[in-house]
Formats: sequence, C-alpha cells, structure tokens
Amino acid sequence: MSLSVTAIYPGTFDPLTLGHEDIVRRGSRLFSHVIVAVAIAHHKKTLFDVHERVSLVQASLKDCSNVSVISFDGLVKDCALNHGAQVMIRGVRSVTDFDFEAQLCGMNKLLAPTLETVFLTPQAHLQSLSSTLIREISSLNGDVSAWVSPSVSQALLAKHQAKKG
Repeated sequence: MSLSVTAIYPGTFDPLTLGHEDIVRRGSRLFSHVIVAVAIAHHKKTLFDVHERVSLVQASLKDCSNVSVISFDGLVKDCALNHGAQVMIRGVRSVTDFDFEAQLCGMNKLLAPTLETVFLTPQAHLQSLSSTLIREISSLNGDVSAWVSPSVSQALLAKHQAKKG
C-alpha cells in the first residue's frame, strides 16, 4: 500500500547550502510532497530577505517536481498543519544538533500531537556546513561554490559586492 504523505522542512535557509539540498532531495524520495518552508525570521538579522531566500531555494531545487517552496511567519506547527503536512523533516549534523532538535521535537509533539518529526543526517562530506559559516566565508571573499548551488554562490557574490558599494 502506498501512502500520500506531505512533509515540511522548515528553516531560515540564509543561504540554502548543499547540506540543506541533500536533506530536501532525500526527503523528496521518502515522501510524496515536500514543502520547504522559509521562515521570515524576525528574530534574526538575515543577509537575504525572505523573498530572496524563497527564490534561491526555488532555483536550487527546480529539478525536484514534488518539492514546493513557501514562506511562513509564526509557529512551524501552524504552518505545517495549515499546509496538510503530516511529517516535519529536521536535519541533524551532530550530537549538539540532535540535543536541540530533540527538545524542539518534544515541544512540537505537545503543540501538534499528529505531526511526526523525522531526523535526517546529511551526507558525511556535507555535515560541517552551516549557513552561518557560508555567510562568513563569503563575506571575507572566500570561495563557497563547493558548498552551495551556483545560483546561491552568485547571489552571495552580488550581495557582498553591493554592500561594499
């Protein structure tokens, strides 16, 4: 029996890395539909605004026919339930990530008992990636093209050049 299961993968994605892409692509093979939910993230100072981040995610994952990209504000559980998601995908790179994500999972289970959380680890060569490190390296003129899609790499270059004026 085949089930139609919608999963949601929330995050700030500032910017989307190949580690994020790996999680989405693998999730798209496990679930019938994956929604990448880009958080507006009022609590963070992002390099890219939410519209830019949504566009970059869409460009990077345009070959994934069962993946859609949305932006959201507020609680992840509300976004998930409003879009019919039964599963939340979370990426875990390390024990530190797992500890934090396990706490979030427990709280989300209290807030939305029907929403299951699935943890996926990125491929070994992608586990050291973080958006924070990518932003830092690129702001110092480092080449990040091995860790982000070409569209993200170009957007980072353009954003840093614009800041330098």
